[in-house]
Amino acid sequence: MPNKKSAAKRVKQSEKRRLRNKSRKTMFKNVVKKILRAMEENREKDEILELYRKAQALIDKAEQKGVIHRNTAARKKSRLAARVNSYLKSSVS
Repeated sequence: MPNKKSAAKRVKQSEKRRLRNKSRKTMFKNVVKKILRAMEENREKDEILELYRKAQALIDKAEQKGVIHRNTAARKKSRLAARVNSYLKSSVS
């Protein structure tokens, strides 16, 4: 337990931020999983592209809010784009 009032406030703030960050991180992880599941189930290309755009937006938002590092965000977007592109190319032919 903190001994000072300011330390107690920091504990409360940190916990609030931790929960908010956890929520944001979970949201974009779930969207990425939805994309991968959609590709496994051979769903419509439009649906996959729409999910991909949503995932990019959520990853960017998490980066802007400081939930994840900018290089981590770039890496996740890049890998996701590569998987989506390879899926779209393979399903065309």
